Amino acid sequence: MSAILAFYVSTLLLLAPLLACVGVGTYWGKRDLPFSPNFLSMLVTLVSTPALVFHTLTSTELENQVLMEIGSVTALALFLSAVLCALALRILGLPVRALMQTAAFPNAGNMGLPLAHLAFGPQGFSAAIVFFAICAFVQNTIAVRLLPGAGVKGAWKAPVLVASVAAVGCRVLGVPVPQWVMESVQLLGSLTVPLMLISLGYALSSIPARGLRSGATVATLRLTMGAFAGFAAGWILGLNAELRGLIVLQMTMPCAVMSYIFATRYTDQGDVSAGAVLLSTVGFIVLSPLILAMVGAPLPGATP
Repeated sequence: MSAILAFYVSTLLLLAPLLACVGVGTYWGKRDLPFSPNFLSMLVTLVSTPALVFHTLTSTELENQVLMEIGSVTALALFLSAVLCALALRILGLPVRALMQTAAFPNAGNMGLPLAHLAFGPQGFSAAIVFFAICAFVQNTIAVRLLPGAGVKGAWKAPVLVASVAAVGCRVLGVPVPQWVMESVQLLGSLTVPLMLISLGYALSSIPARGLRSGATVATLRLTMGAFAGFAAGWILGLNAELRGLIVLQMTMPCAVMSYIFATRYTDQGDVSAGAVLLSTVGFIVLSPLILAMVGAPLPGATP
């Protein structure tokens, strides 16, 4: 019992800065202060996220072979999650194209990274960074083009794709990146998480009842289908127990805030997506000790 209580305290302390950002957005919305969701979503998708991906891929110290292994299992897990969620949404009579991304993609950045460090230490954190980079790449290039309101023209000119290709090229060819460039992209990339969370908080300040009801269904799909897809991908590719546990943990993360950003920008399901983000996050926190036990991660305060 003390180990579970210690984990909950550790998790709440870990999430406190994130909840503070959400709180700022909620306060902004309740006070009806000036706010431009389109401006923030464009800034995140066109500037800060590409900068974050470039910095992550060029600065990680993992070997290229390990990067390829993590990249392969991440891509397979995301594919399985997308297929399972699309089938479930169709069966439930919900809009597949508008909500599939919300249900299929985990919050691999502001939630996945700190919890990976908490559960698996520095090595798990490094692997989670690569997982996040792959998720950001797929979500910002391929997945976003499947949304009903997003055009396909210029899909392969997306800034996040350009940043990913440039980072991989520098890494493979051994091209040194000037320090001022690294510091610039690190600074710009650091805007991503707080901007996404503030935007989410603003949306949560006025979620209608419909958003919460349908959001609960999407949130349930995110947690259950994600866990199954992560386990299946790790088993298919024959990963060791620790890496497989890390992938399952990352795939069980709540709905990504970026999914809400895209749903608001390209569909009429922004309220449902925001509700799914909120409820899946609450559900994950409540179930987190069981999830950590499932993936074989030790609880803080537990004795060996």
